[in-house]
This record gives sequence, structure tokens and C-alpha cells, in this order.
Amino acid sequence: MDQLLLFSFLSFPDDKTTYIPAIIELIFVVALCGVALMAFKRISKKQEMRTKALEESILRERQQNAQNTNQ
Repeated sequence: MDQLLLFSFLSFPDDKTTYIPAIIELIFVVALCGVALMAFKRISKKQEMRTKALEESILRERQQNAQNTNQ
């Protein structure tokens, strides 16, 4: 009896063409999510390369400072 009350609000239309806009929107949203994911990956890769370059320059600088203090 409880299940009957829970699902009484569900109705499925006889005309299945009413599903077409929902399917189109679903495809659009999934494609948009894919584009966003690729953009996040690309941005993350660029940030990783910048951070790596910064880290290398800091390490080089420390090595030069260590060599200068030893001389």
C-alpha cells in the first residue's frame, strides 16, 4: 500500500515524442561536461608545467648560492 502511494505521482506519456527534448538536453549537458573536463585538464597541465619550471629555477638558485658561499 505504501508503494502505491509513493509512486502514484509517476505517469508515463503515451506519446513518446515528449522525451525528445529531454534526450537532447541530456546529450548537450553531457557534452558540456566533457568540454569542461578537458578544459580543467588542460589548465591543470599548464599549471603543472609552470610550477615545475618555478621549482627548477628555485633549485638552481639555491645551488648557485650554495656554491658561492663555499668559495
